[in-house]
Amino acid sequence: MRIEGRALLLATSLAALLAGPAHALEPAHLVADLPRGQVVLETGGPRCLVLDVFFASTPEQWAQGLMFVEVLDEFEGMYFGRNTPRELSFWMKNTRVALDLLFVRQDGTVGHVARDAVPFSTASIPSRGPVIGVLEVNAGFARRWRVEPGTRLFLP
Repeated sequence: MRIEGRALLLATSLAALLAGPAHALEPAHLVADLPRGQVVLETGGPRCLVLDVFFASTPEQWAQGLMFVEVLDEFEGMYFGRNTPRELSFWMKNTRVALDLLFVRQDGTVGHVARDAVPFSTASIPSRGPVIGVLEVNAGFARRWRVEPGTRLFLP
C-alpha cells in the first residue's frame, strides 16, 4: 500500500475511534469495570476494521474474560494484553458465545487465528508461538472479514 493510501486509512480509522464505542455486549454488568477502547485491524487490501473492545490486563480481568456473556456485537471483542511475549493458552469454560481468537505477536501482527472456539469447552487453545495478546471476537468474524496471520492490529 502506498504511503498516501496508508495515511488515508489511518485517518479514517482515527475518525472512527474518536466517534466513541458502541455498547452491545450483554449482560453488560459482567464487564462493567473493564477499561474500554477501540482497536483497528488492517486486513488485506485497503480495508480497515474498527472494533470496540474491553481490555483485560489484571489476573482478575483475565479470569473473568467473556465468561457468561450471552451477546457480543459484530465489531466488539475483548483484548487480553501482556507486556512481554510468551506462549499463551485459552479455553472456553463458562463462555457462552462461540469465538475466534486472534493471537497477536510483538510486532502487532496476528500470528495465529483459532477459529470457531466451542462454547463451554475446556480444550486448550494454544497461541502457537510467543504473543503479547489475544483479541477475542465472535466466531466467524475472521472468515467474514478476511483476518489472517499477518493482519495488523493497532492498539491505542
